[in-house]
Amino acid sequence: PGVCRFHPCGCTPPAKEVRHAPTPRPTRRKTRRAVRSVDMTGDTVPRIDGSVIVICGASSGIGRGAAVELARRGARLVLLARRQDVLVDLVIKLREAGGEVIAVPGDISLESDVAAVAQAAVEEFGRIDIWINAVGVGALGLFWQVPAADQARVIDVNLRGLMFGAHFALSQFVSQGRGTLINLGLVNCDTALAYQTTHAATKAAVLGLGRSLNEELRLCGLERSIRVATILPGSVDTAWWTHAANYTGLAPRTAAMDDPALVVDAVVEACRDPQAEIAVRPSARVADWLGQVFPGLEKGPPPCPAQPDGRLRLTLPGTPGSLYLPPGAPRAVAGDTRARTRSEAGRRS
Repeated sequence: PGVCRFHPCGCTPPAKEVRHAPTPRPTRRKTRRAVRSVDMTGDTVPRIDGSVIVICGASSGIGRGAAVELARRGARLVLLARRQDVLVDLVIKLREAGGEVIAVPGDISLESDVAAVAQAAVEEFGRIDIWINAVGVGALGLFWQVPAADQARVIDVNLRGLMFGAHFALSQFVSQGRGTLINLGLVNCDTALAYQTTHAATKAAVLGLGRSLNEELRLCGLERSIRVATILPGSVDTAWWTHAANYTGLAPRTAAMDDPALVVDAVVEACRDPQAEIAVRPSARVADWLGQVFPGLEKGPPPCPAQPDGRLRLTLPGTPGSLYLPPGAPRAVAGDTRARTRSEAGRRS
């Protein structure tokens, strides 16, 4: 009695007890994210024009499409892929169009090859502003029917190789104080994807890698100057389907495929304004949301291979595709799976 209950000093209260008001908590101002500057100073995101960009997986598909678009926008490119002849041909075409491009043939699953492309970029242009990991291989078939060596090769390229790229990129970014890393993942990669089990597992790991790297950058106070973006497309009609190992006995097909130009546009936009996770189009965002809210909804017909009519059934021998050896043709951005699927659908009807 006689001691103030509301103040830690233990003072004798006055005739009328006065409550000490608590210290107000500071309010956090909600500010709109400022538009990124186009210069290279401070914690800004580099502009595309004049940026030094490494693209791993540039011989076909999304990597090739990104190389063409970024060169057109004035980027200086360093390209990595296994097919030296295709790389040389692409470099010639881009240089004829006015681009600054060098090629470093190599396999992203080999640490020495990834180190070589990073070194070549710094020696040629003095820095690396953006690093794009656009590589990816797959093996189609029931998990237990796909050889274990092929499964391991998918992990070597899709995860181990991407980790090498991320490591050398971030090491350079931390050294120079800025940079953007862009990885290609897969929308709904945390849900079931039959006939592509190991491929799906590696893409889930890619998303986890991106999230963890962004958290480490935040803890180190580097989240404004160094960004990690993960592009999340759905099924895309590129040469991936013909390059993949295939133990299904059928030509690969799926019910719906996106135009690779949509993914290329997302990669280019990520170079300009990197976000942590980028669903390529509204339908991909919806699919991602549905997979989280209704986890069992996606368990319908498998995306690959759809069983065709008996008259069209193809009994093909199992093949490792281009897992171990560089593929021949095609060397384009888009594939032919959509056209073939439509043709087969017309024949069935």
